[in-house]
Amino acid sequence: MKTTNRTGSTGPRLSRDLIVETALAQIDRAGTQGLSMRSLAQDLGVEAMSLYRYVHGKEDLLEGVVASLMLDLTTRLQEARPEAEHWQGFLQTVAHEVRRIATDHPKAFPLVATRHPAAPWLRPPLRSIEVVNTFLVALTENGFTDGQAVNAYRAFSSFLLGQLLLQSVVAGAEAGPAEEPLDEGGAAIPEGDGSMALDTAPEVRRLRALLSEDRTDEEFEVSLEALLDRLDRELSQ
Repeated sequence: MKTTNRTGSTGPRLSRDLIVETALAQIDRAGTQGLSMRSLAQDLGVEAMSLYRYVHGKEDLLEGVVASLMLDLTTRLQEARPEAEHWQGFLQTVAHEVRRIATDHPKAFPLVATRHPAAPWLRPPLRSIEVVNTFLVALTENGFTDGQAVNAYRAFSSFLLGQLLLQSVVAGAEAGPAEEPLDEGGAAIPEGDGSMALDTAPEVRRLRALLSEDRTDEEFEVSLEALLDRLDRELSQ
């Protein structure tokens, strides 16, 4: 269907998906600081107030952008799982698919890396319930114990976050906090206490207690030792 915009011409029917898609394209061009409801409406050829039928303000808009990127990632990972001959192959797919987001949308990737995860016990950039469930199932079905699968999720998240956030910043992304409040309306913020339905993510529900453990001190030391060991091996070659 077509809709008449403020100039009197016709264009695609306004929808939340179209608004989010246009917002992502605008972020790709100008970054999140250059995105506003007014500039978005101008790109769409409509009045700014008409956008509020579909999004509750900039906060809600950015949540929509992240959700769209995560939905695409979930689809790609679910399609890849049956083809992975080994868990290492699956992890390589995860790494390259997340890197694809950082490469294709470097100015949007910091949103994936820094905004509210779906629950406080999940980590960016593998931050959605669906992505984490796919990740954990792939490992536990390939011989990982529960603890090993959760540890792999943590280590892999840290690796991806450090590498790809740096890549995005080098490509011109803004990694610092916004200088002004993002919320222009009644945006729905992800659950702060993680009390949500996990019916579609049984592996996340089963391993929630392990996912919730604070192991940051141990992880830092392990990662540091791994780096020092690698440098030592390179030096001795």
